[in-house]
Amino acid sequence: MERITMAHGSGGRASHQLIHDLFYKYFQNDILSQGNDASVVPNIPGRLAVSTDSFVIHPIFFPGGDIGKLAVCGTVNDLAMSGARPLYITVAFIIEEGFLLKDLEKIVSSMSQTAKEAGVKIITGDTKVVESGSADHLYINTTGIGMIPEGLQIGGQYARPGDKVLISGTIGDHGTAIMAKRKGFEFSLDLVSDCGLLNGLIDQMLSIKATIKVLRDPTRGGLATTLNEIAIQSGVGILLEEGSVPIKQEVRSLGEILGLDPMYIANEGKVIVIVDAKDAEQVLKVMKRHPMGTEAAVVGTIMDAPKGQVYLKTEIGGTRILHMPVGELLPRIC
Repeated sequence: MERITMAHGSGGRASHQLIHDLFYKYFQNDILSQGNDASVVPNIPGRLAVSTDSFVIHPIFFPGGDIGKLAVCGTVNDLAMSGARPLYITVAFIIEEGFLLKDLEKIVSSMSQTAKEAGVKIITGDTKVVESGSADHLYINTTGIGMIPEGLQIGGQYARPGDKVLISGTIGDHGTAIMAKRKGFEFSLDLVSDCGLLNGLIDQMLSIKATIKVLRDPTRGGLATTLNEIAIQSGVGILLEEGSVPIKQEVRSLGEILGLDPMYIANEGKVIVIVDAKDAEQVLKVMKRHPMGTEAAVVGTIMDAPKGQVYLKTEIGGTRILHMPVGELLPRIC
C-alpha cells in the first residue's frame, strides 16, 4: 500500500503530486485554484469572525466521524457561536511518515463533503511531513473566517439574571464514543460521536429575532466547564437542573465504569443557548424542529449570585457545586 514519505514534504515532485492529485481534487474552488502563496478573497461586508483550532484526536477514525470531519465541524461551529456566517477555512496538515495515502484520502474526502454541507470554501493550506514516531499519524490545524451580521451582539459576557439556559441535545456523546473506541468497550447499542455542523441550527434560531445572549459549544470539559466559563465571563451564577439535562443511558453507563461525570464529558455537535426568559420556549421550538436539535431542552437559569459559580440541583432535591475541573479529564478527544 502506498504511504506518505519524507519526499511528500520536500517541496519537490512528490509534494506537488500530493497537492494537485489529492488536495486540489477534493478542495477545488475558484479561490484555492489561484495557486499563489496567499489566496485573495472578495470583499467581506460587516464584522469578521476568525477562529483557529488544532486537531490531534486519537483515534483519527471514530464512530460518527474522523479527524477531517471534526476539523471542519469544529471550525464552522466556533464561528457560528459568535452568530457569524462561516465563509472560508484554511487547512494545514502535519503528517507522519508512513501514513497510508488511502487513509489520507478518506480524511480529505470527508473534509470536502463536510465543507460543502456547511457552505464554506477551503481556500488555502499547507502540508508538512515529519519523521516516523514524531506524530500520531496526522494532526490538522484550521483557521475559519466568517461574517457577523450588522447589529448582532452575542458573547459569553451577555448572560443576565433571569435568562434561561438551553442545550440542543444529549451531552457527552463525543467523549464517550471516543473513550469506548479507545478502550474497546462494547454495548448493546452503539455509541456514536455527535460530531456535526451547528451553523444551520443557529441560523434558524437567529432568524426569529429572539433575544439570544450567548451561544457556546461545550467541547473539552463538557457542559459544566463551559457554563463555568460563561458564569465567570458574565459575573453571574448559574443553576442547572439535573433532571432536565438529556443524557443517553450508554453515556451514563460508561461514565460509571470509568468514574466520569457526563457533565464534564466533551461534545462536538451541541450548543448551549442563553436567552431572555420570555423567548426561551420560542427558541426551544425552533431548535426541536431542526435535525441537530430534536432533543433540545431548557436546563437551567441564570442567577444574580453566587457570581462565577455553577450549581446543580440534583434529582433528589440536593444541590452541589459544579467546579471548573483541574487537568484534562479525557485527553486527545479533539
